[in-house]
Amino acid sequence: MKALLTRRIPSSVLSRLEAVHDVERYDGPSPIPEDELRRRIADKHALICLLTENVSAETLAVAPDLKIVANIAVGYDNIDVAAARGRGIVVTNTPDVLTEATAEFTWTLILAAARRLGEGERLLRRGEWRGWALDFMLGTELRGKQLGIIGRGRIGRAVAAKAPAFGMKAVFARHDLSLDELLVTSDVISIHVPGGDSTRHLIDRKRLARMKRSAILVNTSRGSVIDEEALAWAMQEHLIAAAALDVYEREPNVYAPLLAMENVVLAPHLGSATRETRTAMAELAVENVLAVLAGQPPKTPV
Repeated sequence: MKALLTRRIPSSVLSRLEAVHDVERYDGPSPIPEDELRRRIADKHALICLLTENVSAETLAVAPDLKIVANIAVGYDNIDVAAARGRGIVVTNTPDVLTEATAEFTWTLILAAARRLGEGERLLRRGEWRGWALDFMLGTELRGKQLGIIGRGRIGRAVAAKAPAFGMKAVFARHDLSLDELLVTSDVISIHVPGGDSTRHLIDRKRLARMKRSAILVNTSRGSVIDEEALAWAMQEHLIAAAALDVYEREPNVYAPLLAMENVVLAPHLGSATRETRTAMAELAVENVLAVLAGQPPKTPV
């Protein structure tokens, strides 16, 4: 059967698929344009894609033989799942394998924001450091503080499990506290909810204004969850102390005012970016494709 792969994956994983099926790969430097995706998918039985690809109902409609869309990501808001289901197309994702890597990176961002790491490195590279001083670039300690987690899925729970190592108490929105109570009382707020209409701009001006002025906001979920314009406003008005973002509303673009803010840590969507995890994600996507094209149930259906 024929499969379309929209990005490079490790050769050891690709070889497993190529040993059984005819694989076509898009090698462009950027995400495949939707018109190109539609042209290439027309005669395919499987699509292996990333969250950067928009797999719309219109795209699915041009591929009458398509049996599976395997997303190399835990989120799947880039795929019209309802349209796929209506056409009998299986949609799969890659849960579990990226949980620990993303949780670790969430703590990387928390620590970087709390201790002003990005700001300090930039100052040092500019040659502006004048030596140690008692009151120089003071951050904040995490011990004794509250970590508020929005989203009690696999990643949210993994982040919470590491909180005691830093002396923090972790609480979950809608489980331990209401969302408003969590925003008012937490020193660090970390977001771990899926993307989509139900969570779009969950963090807006109103909710930013409820946070502590000393609070740190961290997002490793989906960029659409935070209203970036509202966040820039909150930072300019000193309504919160710092933010650390790994995802953005219009990736790879970042809302310009955030780029100029020293107390905003910005990362280029690195949450799952370890060699081990990205390989495991690709392996799981390929395993799903091999299973479905062989007439078997997928391992991780959406």
